[in-house]
Amino acid sequence: MEDRIRQMTIEEKISLLAGATFWTTQAIERLQLPSITLTDGPHGLRLSAGTDMGDMLSQTKPATAFPIEAAMAATWNEALIQEAGAVIAEECQHYDVGILLGPGLNGKRSPLGGRNFEYFSEDPFLTGKMGTAFVKGVQQGGVGTSIKHFVANEQETNRMVVSSEVDERALRELYMLPFEMVVKDAKPWTVMCAYNRVNGTHMANHNRLLNGVLKEEWQFDGLVMSDWGAVVDKAASVRGGLDLEMPGPGTRDAEVLAAYRQGTLSEQVIDEHVRRVLTVIDNVLANKRNVPELDVDGHHTVARKVAEEAIVLLKNAEGILPLAKNSKVAVLGQFAMEPRFQGGGSSHMNPVRLDIPYGEISNYAQAVYAAGYDETDMEASIQEACRAAADQDAVIVFVGTTERIESEGYDRTDLHIPSSHTRLIEAVSSVNPNVIVVVNSGSATDIGTYDERCKAILQAWLPGQAGGSALANILFGQVNPSGKLSETFPLALEHNPSYLSFPGNVKQVTYAESIFTGYRYYDKKRLEVKYPFGHGLSYTAFEYANLRLSAKRLQNGDTLKVMVDVKNIGSRTGQEVVQVYVHDLVSSVPKVVKELKGFVKLELAPGETKTAEIELNERAFAHYVEHLGRFAVESGEFEILVGASSRDIRLSQDVEFQAAEDVREPLTLEHSLQAWLKDDRHTEKVEHVLSQMKIEPDNPMYPLFLGMPIRTILMFLPGMGYPREKVDELLSLFS
Repeated sequence: MEDRIRQMTIEEKISLLAGATFWTTQAIERLQLPSITLTDGPHGLRLSAGTDMGDMLSQTKPATAFPIEAAMAATWNEALIQEAGAVIAEECQHYDVGILLGPGLNGKRSPLGGRNFEYFSEDPFLTGKMGTAFVKGVQQGGVGTSIKHFVANEQETNRMVVSSEVDERALRELYMLPFEMVVKDAKPWTVMCAYNRVNGTHMANHNRLLNGVLKEEWQFDGLVMSDWGAVVDKAASVRGGLDLEMPGPGTRDAEVLAAYRQGTLSEQVIDEHVRRVLTVIDNVLANKRNVPELDVDGHHTVARKVAEEAIVLLKNAEGILPLAKNSKVAVLGQFAMEPRFQGGGSSHMNPVRLDIPYGEISNYAQAVYAAGYDETDMEASIQEACRAAADQDAVIVFVGTTERIESEGYDRTDLHIPSSHTRLIEAVSSVNPNVIVVVNSGSATDIGTYDERCKAILQAWLPGQAGGSALANILFGQVNPSGKLSETFPLALEHNPSYLSFPGNVKQVTYAESIFTGYRYYDKKRLEVKYPFGHGLSYTAFEYANLRLSAKRLQNGDTLKVMVDVKNIGSRTGQEVVQVYVHDLVSSVPKVVKELKGFVKLELAPGETKTAEIELNERAFAHYVEHLGRFAVESGEFEILVGASSRDIRLSQDVEFQAAEDVREPLTLEHSLQAWLKDDRHTEKVEHVLSQMKIEPDNPMYPLFLGMPIRTILMFLPGMGYPREKVDELLSLFS
């Protein structure tokens, strides 16, 4: 590699720092350096077959469309997501794609985020685990990934210009954590930086985050590329840590050359970027495989398995599900015939095949169909649906968001599904009480508007090309539902912590809620929710017992093994996701009530018992300590919570962590007297000082002094008759 770099002219080096076309890197023919192809792929390969701007999303090569990332996370099955990644890699190899632009690792600060369907979860730990599995699956197949969008890219409104104003703890504990986990555990070949600014600086030239954190602190040795069109200052981006500007062709190479000639950009920095670009190109070439044909059936089977495990049974009153085979059912809603299986925007795919829900249901039941909602004559459609629903054993109604409601490019305005969908539910429930609602959406919706009108609700997400058969298998008991929500479904949009600040204005959006997002916020506020994070029902039941911890006391470097016995006490084989949360009982900084720190998915036959084992390392107990600039554990008691969801905690035990250092914030003269008194590091000393000053709790001045900064108290003392040398002596005690 170094020999190639020495042979390059400065112009050739600079040319490698931008793409050649919309989807390829630059080639240098005289050095026999080819270009490689990059393309979209959050839930499957989306390779454009057209070159015109209008054709890039609509004209794409056929490929397996998997469920969206929110659905992948709802499987809570790392091995399965890794398998899906391997399938996607195989299709990339078939089409000679070297880098897959995904997965998305952003969070879900607001349920209104228009691109939430492309992101795994509101919880950073779950996102990190699912992202790691996805990346490992793809890259073990010899194809690179580009984890995106680094960082704090949580909205579509003004996404290319807005500055995300976010405090360091929230940035580290919520928004950067998934990227850190994937970088360290899966070693992605590339990272894509976001369009937005973070605390005033564009991510494409954010030296502190790209060079300082990503490349130096996390030791990321891959390539950093821009989101398409994210570079606003090319020379600054090269200095700030960006290796590759996309898309091509590079129209601003002259800016970089001018900076080099002016001495504001060294050849050493340019060479480092070139080195990273060449490394990725070499990796792609070294791992290229000939895949002349695809196992279309096998890939479809994997997509179906992901969809089956992603579907969440939210409600099942009177055990209406599963339905008996040969039941008489009415299948209502256009989504049953024209499935809503993927999101809009850059993840929009051309599926190699597509299961139609109505057809798949008809394989199990005596089914009749009615559209139910129609843009032209709504009343006629509803009347037709009611006629179809009468006297049936059950009614299956397909509802959800449309692409106009939920897509890349804009945020949602509310949590509602179309009124025509809710009107259909209301109408058919008046003629048949056995209503089952299937919700196709990429994220949380307002289920409360129709919940009382139905007996069962299935959150089917946007389930990919095999969603129709997966759903039929769930409805008729061929598969036991095992999905768990990857995000909270609130009772009302107004309850969301970002409600008053999302999406900000064209200049900035303030993350005023800090670390309190998703279930972290709802728990802290003790707010009821419609369906909690981690919730999901089964056709069987599970009993938790015998929680054991490998230790009762921990210190730095220790790993805690959490063990709990889970028994299937029902009559069907099923899978249960055992979730482990950690609660810091007493902390010197604001903390959430509980945080997900581990999980495992178990399959159990009726009557079978298995032991779930989850390991928690030191980071599971740590928070980001700003004055230290790193994660650290504060000594104290922690509660280990084990349950079936964030609101269904079955067992708990305490453990003590004795850290080697005191990580609490050091007090200064700016802190109040009360803060010094409450801090057990200083209580005895401060009480002695107060005694010397003859300020006892019964002194009338005592309450006034409590709220004053120490600096102010000391400033007052000379006027109260204290000699200057005495004040200086007290000052030294507080310094």
